[in-house]
Amino acid sequence: MKVSTMIWVGVAVLCCILTTRAQNSGCESCMTFKGAQCEASGGAGCACTLSMGTGSKLNVNCSKLFPKCFLMKKESYPGKGGRRIKPEGALVDNDGLYNPDCENDGNFKAKQCNETEICWCVNSAGVRRTEKGDKQTKTCSELVRTYWVIVQMKRANTDTVSDEDLKAALTKLITERYQLPAAFIQNIEFEGPYIYIDLKQNSTQKVPGAVDIADVGYYMEKDIKGDSLMSPDKKFEIPINGKNFLVQEPLIMYIDEKPHELSMKRLTAGVIAVIVVVVVAIVAGIVVLVITRRKRGRYEKAEMKEMNEMQKELNS
Repeated sequence: MKVSTMIWVGVAVLCCILTTRAQNSGCESCMTFKGAQCEASGGAGCACTLSMGTGSKLNVNCSKLFPKCFLMKKESYPGKGGRRIKPEGALVDNDGLYNPDCENDGNFKAKQCNETEICWCVNSAGVRRTEKGDKQTKTCSELVRTYWVIVQMKRANTDTVSDEDLKAALTKLITERYQLPAAFIQNIEFEGPYIYIDLKQNSTQKVPGAVDIADVGYYMEKDIKGDSLMSPDKKFEIPINGKNFLVQEPLIMYIDEKPHELSMKRLTAGVIAVIVVVVVAIVAGIVVLVITRRKRGRYEKAEMKEMNEMQKELNS
């Protein structure tokens, strides 16, 4: 009797598992972010959520890109030459990953503190645009819009493809994979091995719910580095003439609608070290020059003294 009961219980459990899997068909993965969880939500519906690591969950839409602010917050739990001149005022995200404060719609809050007493102001791409200051006194009156994102990358392929074919493939990639309308792809240009993509979208063009160019830049950077945010089923590829065109070394630059407020403190340690070395070399050169001239002056005086003494001896 007990054996038969156990068999019926096992059959019932197996049926439950199969039923659950059937209900979750099509909900097992989120195509636009592999870190989201999707479950059946009555009928043929599918609900996806994103765990933020603090016990809270966000309802998300897996049919489009996730806001960069949500992605950075998720990633922080637990934490993991001869080229085109960088436009004046362009920012590069040198501060790296931090745990941002996000609005309910996924926008960055203008003031970020990363759970510390030191705060700073960011643009709509979440990149620091001011010097850091004390939490009590630092103020950020508005979230300044990043209207221009420059995606720089380098060709990894040695195969020669025409600029027109490459431009068409990149345009298709951006409009289909990242769902950004072609109207916001202002220009794609090539300089030697380097490729530059200019994405422009000002405040009036960014309507609620529309794909943000800053999110596109973030997704592209991850894709090119081989650390894609999307589902493994949605591979990053740039097909041209039946082959996958490869790119590498991504660099994303951000230009805001208002000038940033960063000073020379923003210089990297490497640049500062170069400046220090140059200054030290100049000072050392001046010191050597002064010492050399002093020695030469003393030698000339000694030589004149000896000549005078020899002249006196001849006269006597």
